Amino acid sequence: MTRRKSLLAGMTGAAWLAAAVFVVSLSSTPPVLAQQAMALPADPEPLVAVTAKGEVSFRIEVADEPGERAMGLMHRKDLADDQGMLFVFEQTQPVGFWMKNTPLPLDLVFVGPDGKVLDIQQGTPFSEAVIAPDEPARFVLELKAGTAARTGIADGIVLKHRAITAAAGNPG
Repeated sequence: MTRRKSLLAGMTGAAWLAAAVFVVSLSSTPPVLAQQAMALPADPEPLVAVTAKGEVSFRIEVADEPGERAMGLMHRKDLADDQGMLFVFEQTQPVGFWMKNTPLPLDLVFVGPDGKVLDIQQGTPFSEAVIAPDEPARFVLELKAGTAARTGIADGIVLKHRAITAAAGNPG
């Protein structure tokens, strides 16, 4: 009987040790997926803004899936002056963004189905305030803060990209 108790105590101790090691390994592993910046492939076609200063091209990532739009530029620590992310929605609709988990200040350029800029608003890092235009949008272009003003992107100018051209045939 004492041998059985000793064996049972050893097994119980081993189980507790294994459980403790498992818990410690979980707590020391960073939640990579929750805090890692998403990087979509750069679109081969640049987005072109037709401004009073001339045409300005941007290398963009296209976020056209719900998960991609939800993640956006969260956790991104840097963005080149000629880089951005174009959010493509299935239809023209009221849209709202926030800057939670986004350390970069951004310009949010709200765009109609025809490619015309409807509104430009600034995003403050880590803010949970909703950023939304007064009218529905089909696209949102996120750029490094100050880029819109520096390049001449303003309300009423036109953005050109294959995703915008495709939507013009289906304004939603």
